[in-house]
Amino acid sequence: MLWPKLARGLVSRPLTEPVPSPPAEVVAALAAKLEATGRVRLGRSLAIRQVDAGSCNGCELEINAMSGVIYDLERLGLRFVASPRHADVLLVTGPVTRNMREALERTRASAAEPCWVVAVGDCAVDGGVFKGSYAVEGGVGQVLPVDLLIPGCPPAPAQILEGLLALLEAQDAPAPRG
Repeated sequence: MLWPKLARGLVSRPLTEPVPSPPAEVVAALAAKLEATGRVRLGRSLAIRQVDAGSCNGCELEINAMSGVIYDLERLGLRFVASPRHADVLLVTGPVTRNMREALERTRASAAEPCWVVAVGDCAVDGGVFKGSYAVEGGVGQVLPVDLLIPGCPPAPAQILEGLLALLEAQDAPAPRG
């Protein structure tokens, strides 16, 4: 019984859904806004250091998808860097575990100013499904001041890009008088 199933599986098409592609005009609009806002604010591309504070890796898969052929971060003026010393943004995923708290604090301390902290995913926002665990401190906001929360379990790459754009636009807006 196993051999016929195996043979059918080898010659038939996979039973997966096609990859949903975002509308080209949405990606183009995001690219134009990110490039214009990033260049006005920073004079160059936006450097991102991604930090996993103890996640299940769902958010990391979506962040990794942003580097693929559909979104192609480099053409949007965004790039990941290996050192927090070169980063403009710390993109933190997962709840902050007790074992990662000090590493996250040191990462933020070694980043140059201005450096924004972005919490990506429900776990980074408030601990998510891991909230209340003895091994979890809570969301990123329990450890560091957070500039932007991007909820979702996990958030789609387009949501993450929109969040980064909103962060740049908010930094460029004039301060309210009062």
